[in-house]
Amino acid sequence: MITTKRPYTITRGKVIFDYGRLYCDTPEKLLRSELFEEIVDRFIERIASKGSPIFAYLKENLPRLRRDEMTGAVVNLFRLLSSHTAEEIISINSEYRHLLSEKEYMYELIEELYNYWRRFERFIFIEAPKRSRYSQNSLHHSQFIKANEEFRNLVLYVYRRISENLIGKNPRVYRQLPAGANMGMLLEKIDWYCTGLYSVLKEIPFIRLSLIEPPLILYPRMNKRKGRFEEIGELTEDMLRLNPDDWYCFPAKVGDLTAFIYFHKDFISLGLSLSNLFEIADYDEIDGRRPDLMLLFGLEDLPGDTVFYEDREAGTLVGLIRHSEDVDYFGYFKKMTLTLHNIAMLRKGRLPVHGAMVYIRLKEGGEANVVIIGDSGAGKSETLEALRTLAEEHICEMRIIFDDMGSLGLDGSGRVVGYGTEIGAFVRLDDLQPGYAYEEIDRSIFMNPDKTNARLIIPVTRYHHIIKGYQVDIMLYANNYEQIDEDHPAIELFETPEDALAVFRSGARLAKGTTDEKGLVHTYFANPFGAPQRKEVHERSAELYFRRMFETGVKVGQMRTRLGIEGFEQIGPRTASIELFRLIQDLAGVDG
Repeated sequence: MITTKRPYTITRGKVIFDYGRLYCDTPEKLLRSELFEEIVDRFIERIASKGSPIFAYLKENLPRLRRDEMTGAVVNLFRLLSSHTAEEIISINSEYRHLLSEKEYMYELIEELYNYWRRFERFIFIEAPKRSRYSQNSLHHSQFIKANEEFRNLVLYVYRRISENLIGKNPRVYRQLPAGANMGMLLEKIDWYCTGLYSVLKEIPFIRLSLIEPPLILYPRMNKRKGRFEEIGELTEDMLRLNPDDWYCFPAKVGDLTAFIYFHKDFISLGLSLSNLFEIADYDEIDGRRPDLMLLFGLEDLPGDTVFYEDREAGTLVGLIRHSEDVDYFGYFKKMTLTLHNIAMLRKGRLPVHGAMVYIRLKEGGEANVVIIGDSGAGKSETLEALRTLAEEHICEMRIIFDDMGSLGLDGSGRVVGYGTEIGAFVRLDDLQPGYAYEEIDRSIFMNPDKTNARLIIPVTRYHHIIKGYQVDIMLYANNYEQIDEDHPAIELFETPEDALAVFRSGARLAKGTTDEKGLVHTYFANPFGAPQRKEVHERSAELYFRRMFETGVKVGQMRTRLGIEGFEQIGPRTASIELFRLIQDLAGVDG
């Protein structure tokens, strides 16, 4: 028996539809589509279960119809209203006389249905024929973007047309609300070097182009990350059991590595949000290649919620995350990918660092590359943002190399240089300078903005900057728990590598509620993502790089941001940024 895959899926507050199979270019096609009929049916079921006055109105004016017959009647009425006025419909079909006699109730039904549709997270996709190199053609890119725009305009037009034909007049105010898809993707199946256990992944399509209509507000079930990423000694077929029809792959460039990030459709909003965080890999980086890293998000049969496996034979690292509401948080996508990256960096002889790096050029002349190390909530990004705001008149360029995770390597002359991983940032709204999120709202993805640890995903740099390699001039540990006094200045430089290593190795911070930790906690090198899992090799690498920094004149110290101390969330990073600016001036030989 041959079964046909449905052209759309409705799951966990999300609507995902194949626009290639549900193509609508006229109001009639939209109103006759399977998806529209199911949305209406689900809406009627919802208002019936709530005992809504709108459902009572339908029941009273369609007395001969059973509940399951109401959907067809309402859909048919909408079709008529798309081309006729209410008065014309009454003269044509007396069946709708009573339903249209109380226009306010009918208008409220239309508004509530429209709002019901808009409350879904809506995803549109088009899949290209396999091995067509379809996605490399800019013409198809523009056609995909045009299709999304046409669908958005069509939904808005149909809603307005039906409303105007019902009430008999045009509104005085038109609100251009996002009524089509929130996010879209152009998909393509590409033959990568897929063998053995991984052959089940071969039919999962790659995202070749993504489309976002910001500002986008998402509401994942969780708003913090918990637990650790544990290593497993064996990867089995049972763990990788999945239905390719339910999965997509985001091919990410994580620094100079390629990562295939697979996700189940239930996590599509988080998976597509990766577009604001990582560069999408090119076709030639996928075709016939094996990835450096792989992540599968949404598997059923795992020995833990978040585990990873090092496949030494294939030369790749594989992250596995269980299908569970407990991991419905973007931080799991981001941090598992970066954990795999960090382990890969240690294998290459680099030192992974959990922190931020920025290149700063002063108007008076001189420049500096600053690295700030610290775990979540330590004040890295907040201090740099305060520096950008406070020293704007003195800084002519401030270029982010990495915002959360990077690695240290050596250049040809033996100096320590920094490399990034992401083109975007996943930052706490509460810790940003007031108004900053609204300045960047037109490019942003907001997550749970009404909850503790509300987050923002926003592009912050270009890919060629993160892989270039910038010489490190200043290296600071972000201390968010100590107050400032005569013995504890905002910035304190270390005299020896041993002094520096002791502070960085301790990884102390006051937990900010971004994870399940509380109080003063210690994390090895402020980096739970790969460093503890490969502690022995990490220790050797850290000693090598710290000694090299002291030998080559890098300023190494700690910066007291006070971000974890109540009442100092804004003033702490501000004070630290002032002292950091002075240190940069001294390094550049510029008078303050």
